[in-house]
Order: sequence, then structure tokens, then C-alpha cells
Amino acid sequence: MYVRKSIRWCLIWRFAWRRVLFFTLVSSLVCLLYGPLHMRWLAVPWQPLATLGIAVSFYIGFKNNGSYDRFWEGRQIWGGIINFSRTWSMQALEYVTSVVDAPDVEAPAASASELSQRHQQLLYRHVAWVNALRLQLRRQPDLWSSDVAPFLEPTESAQTQRRQNPPVHLLRQQAAALRMLREERGLLNDFQHVSMMNTLQELYNLQGACERIKNTPFPRQYAFYSFLFVWLFATLLPLGLVGEFEKLGANHMWLTVPFSVLVSWVFTTIEMVGHTSENPFDNGVNDVPMTALCRTIEIDLREMLGETVLPGKLEPIEDVLY
Repeated sequence: MYVRKSIRWCLIWRFAWRRVLFFTLVSSLVCLLYGPLHMRWLAVPWQPLATLGIAVSFYIGFKNNGSYDRFWEGRQIWGGIINFSRTWSMQALEYVTSVVDAPDVEAPAASASELSQRHQQLLYRHVAWVNALRLQLRRQPDLWSSDVAPFLEPTESAQTQRRQNPPVHLLRQQAAALRMLREERGLLNDFQHVSMMNTLQELYNLQGACERIKNTPFPRQYAFYSFLFVWLFATLLPLGLVGEFEKLGANHMWLTVPFSVLVSWVFTTIEMVGHTSENPFDNGVNDVPMTALCRTIEIDLREMLGETVLPGKLEPIEDVLY
């Protein structure tokens, strides 16, 4: 996610120079053929071209609204993941404290060291889950050993990594851990057990919402025709401007080049902005900063455990927060 208030000109130029060069060549060629080579038939009336431009502007505006909705929904989902992560840690630390009133469970009182181990296991596995979800959405399984494995037991990490959907199985392991705390150790009563299972259900819902966006591409009919119409209009634009500028004087015909390039660049940039917002989980410049959000969750949960040696918050890299 780009976080600087204004976009640097070097970044603008890096994305725009190919299109600017192409439009400059096309409009210069039109002026050369129309003027020195006297191919006057190239000029087209401006009115139908202006009508086409209005239609294209409405179309790309509609597409960009849909693209932004996908990005904003993705960011809201990850906001929910942060909130329920904090809820999960609060429940794990405040519910799993001592033996509860469970007549059907015969178990010795849990020691302070056992409780600390249980807390760390529940919270660390959750940190592993958010990182595993991020890696799955971004298709980065090669980062498992550095971003997920440190928070799991080696055996559990190896077994989970082989699954088709590792985040699902990590939440399944959390549910199994809760069952053991309730049935075998007597560290959860019925209310606490149900409450924490409801939190896991919400986390499942949030994961499913992420997968829905990731696995449902932006409708190709909207994306493709938006691209096609914009480039069709940009290519025809010099043909409509050259005759209009010639009316101002013979040499004014060459004003077609800068004005055609400017208008074409504006339209194609608007179309590109919508295109780069279609898939908010692709680790692009304008996508949801899941790596930074995962680090925020890790810091919050480990600090709640009482740890003092914590990783720092991620800083933007060249104005981009990943």
C-alpha cells in the first residue's frame, strides 16, 4: 500500500513512460501524414470522438468503483482479523487460568508453567495462522520456514505445511486444543469453551471472505472492455484533434502531439488505477499491507504474553508498506 501523501514523479514516470512514448509516436505520425504528406482524409470529425470519450469515461468510472470496493472490502476483512486476534488472545489469557468447576474432569491443578505454556501455544499458533493465511493469499509457500514455522512445533509445522489449505488446519488444531483444555485438563468451562469456539468461527468466516475475493477474479468482461475502449479512444484521439488544431493556423497542427499525449495519458492512467486495485492480495504497490498487519498482530499478542523482546513494526520500503 502506497503511504506517501503524494506520488513521486519517478514512480509516475516508471509506469507511464511506455504509454507516453507510444502516444507521442502515434500522434506525431498522424501529424506527419496529415500535414507534410497531405493525407487530409485521416482527419475525423471531433463530435463523434468526443461522444466516445464521454462513454469511455463513464465506463472506466464504473469499473474503478468496483475495483476500489474489492480493495476496501479486503482491508475491512483484515481489520476484522486484527480485532478478533486481540479477542482470541484476551480469551486465551483470561479464560485459561486455573481449574474450573468441572465435576466430570479429574485432573490435577495446572501449574503456572503449564498455564504459561498453554497460553504461548494458543497465541503462537494464532500468529502462525495469520501468517499462513497471508502466504496462501499471496501464493508464497516458500516463505513458510521463516514466517510460519517459528511459531509452531516442528512436527505440527511439517504436517500442516503439507496440507492443501494450511490455515484451515491451524484453526482446526486450535479447536482440538480447546477440547483438550475442556475435557482433559478442566481449564475451560462450557461457557468459556463455547465463547472461544465462536471466535474461531469468526476467524473461519474472515478467512473465507479473503478466499472469496482471491479466488473470484474481477469480471473479465468489465476489465477487458475497459482496457479495449480506453486504448481505442486514445488511438483515435489524434485523428480528431489534428483537424481542429489546423483551424487555428497551419503550424498549430503540431499542437495535436502534446494535447493528444496528455489526454491519452489521463485516460489510460485512470484505467490502470482501477486495474491495480482489482486484486488486493497480490502484494502489489496498491494492495492491502498484509505483512505489516501480520506484524502488528504478532507484536500485540506477544506483548500480551509478557514478552519484552519484540520485533519492530514494519516500515515502508520506498513509500510502499507491504
